[in-house]
Amino acid sequence: MLDKKIAAMLNGQINKELYSAYLYLDFANYYADEGLDGFAHWYEVQAQEERDHAFMLRRYLINSGVRVRFEAVAKPDKSFSDHLAPLQAGFEHEQYVTSLITAIYHAAFEQKDYKTMQFLDWFIKEQGEEEATAEDMVKKMKLFGSDARGLYALNQELAARVYAPSATGPAM
Repeated sequence: MLDKKIAAMLNGQINKELYSAYLYLDFANYYADEGLDGFAHWYEVQAQEERDHAFMLRRYLINSGVRVRFEAVAKPDKSFSDHLAPLQAGFEHEQYVTSLITAIYHAAFEQKDYKTMQFLDWFIKEQGEEEATAEDMVKKMKLFGSDARGLYALNQELAARVYAPSATGPAM
């Protein structure tokens, strides 16, 4: 049986992942309003990935005999004054999510819950990729975003992103 503290942390992480999806849809709304459909599309795909993460956590808890309890998902409360701001907020948010996953991993380590640690290995790797991608987007916007042609090319690049459900997610 899963430790109650770890189960509660994982259950709370479901809510955080769903909030991430809301947040990224809000970023997509901002970019759509700005006429940057490629950026909007990129964040729509990102929102789908965050939702998938919530589903993975939910399935892990169910398979571990834990009753999943949902909490209200907070409304995103950010407003933006330029095209760089959502990207920076996204990078900061990914760092925050990494800290949450790391805290759950640490709690599992303390309990010698190797099954949960193994499950979370995928999320730790995923968060490393998420942070690197978010940081790369900030760098690209700083380099190319002030030039109309550069912004257009970056928008086109982001529009090409294809959603693919994770086939390599954690073993549940």
